[in-house]
Amino acid sequence: MTIKIEELTAKVLQNNPEIDRYQLSLAVAKRADELVNGAPSKLSANIKEIKPTDLALMEIAEGLVTIKGFVDNK
Repeated sequence: MTIKIEELTAKVLQNNPEIDRYQLSLAVAKRADELVNGAPSKLSANIKEIKPTDLALMEIAEGLVTIKGFVDNK
Protein backbone atom coordinates (compact mmCIF):
# COMPACT_ATOMS: atom_id res chain seq x y z
CA MET A 1 0.00 0.00 0.00
CA THR A 2 1.43 3.32 -1.04
CA ILE A 3 0.44 6.54 0.68
CA LYS A 4 0.58 9.75 -1.29
CA ILE A 5 2.91 12.49 -0.12
CA GLU A 6 -0.04 14.87 0.24
CA GLU A 7 -1.75 12.43 2.62
CA LEU A 8 1.41 12.06 4.70
CA THR A 9 1.83 15.83 4.87
CA ALA A 10 -1.79 16.26 5.97
CA LYS A 11 -1.35 13.53 8.61
CA VAL A 12 1.75 15.18 10.07
CA LEU A 13 0.19 18.64 10.14
CA GLN A 14 -3.03 17.33 11.68
CA ASN A 15 -1.15 15.43 14.40
CA ASN A 16 1.19 18.38 15.08
CA PRO A 17 -0.91 21.56 15.09
CA GLU A 18 1.98 23.52 16.60
CA ILE A 19 3.98 23.34 13.35
CA ASP A 20 3.25 24.72 9.90
CA ARG A 21 4.18 23.56 6.39
CA TYR A 22 7.37 25.62 6.39
CA GLN A 23 8.60 24.08 9.63
CA LEU A 24 7.69 20.62 8.35
CA SER A 25 9.66 21.21 5.16
CA LEU A 26 12.71 22.21 7.22
CA ALA A 27 12.40 19.08 9.35
CA VAL A 28 12.00 16.86 6.28
CA ALA A 29 15.04 18.48 4.65
CA LYS A 30 17.16 17.99 7.77
CA ARG A 31 16.16 14.34 8.17
CA ALA A 32 16.64 13.66 4.44
CA ASP A 33 20.13 15.13 4.69
CA GLU A 34 20.87 12.80 7.62
CA LEU A 35 19.66 9.81 5.58
CA VAL A 36 21.76 10.79 2.56
CA ASN A 37 24.80 11.11 4.82
CA GLY A 38 24.45 7.58 6.17
CA ALA A 39 21.95 7.69 9.02
CA PRO A 40 19.97 4.44 9.15
CA SER A 41 16.30 4.59 8.33
CA LYS A 42 13.92 4.07 11.22
CA LEU A 43 11.62 2.23 8.81
CA SER A 44 12.36 -1.08 7.17
CA ALA A 45 12.92 0.54 3.80
CA ASN A 46 15.83 0.69 1.41
CA ILE A 47 17.02 4.27 0.90
CA LYS A 48 18.06 3.36 -2.64
CA GLU A 49 14.44 2.51 -3.51
CA ILE A 50 12.75 5.55 -1.92
CA LYS A 51 13.69 9.21 -2.22
CA PRO A 52 15.28 10.47 1.01
CA THR A 53 12.70 13.25 1.33
CA ASP A 54 9.82 10.78 0.99
CA LEU A 55 11.42 8.46 3.54
CA ALA A 56 11.98 11.35 5.95
CA LEU A 57 8.34 12.40 5.66
CA MET A 58 7.21 8.80 6.24
CA GLU A 59 9.35 8.58 9.39
CA ILE A 60 7.92 11.85 10.71
CA ALA A 61 4.35 10.79 9.86
CA GLU A 62 4.80 7.52 11.75
CA GLY A 63 6.15 9.38 14.79
CA LEU A 64 9.58 7.77 14.52
CA VAL A 65 11.25 11.17 14.15
CA THR A 66 10.02 14.11 16.19
CA ILE A 67 10.11 17.76 15.24
CA LYS A 68 11.65 19.92 17.95
CA GLY A 69 13.17 23.34 18.27
CA PHE A 70 10.46 25.61 16.93
CA VAL A 71 9.34 28.39 19.21
CA ASP A 72 5.81 29.74 19.16
CA ASN A 73 6.08 33.54 19.23
CA LYS A 74 2.39 34.14 19.91
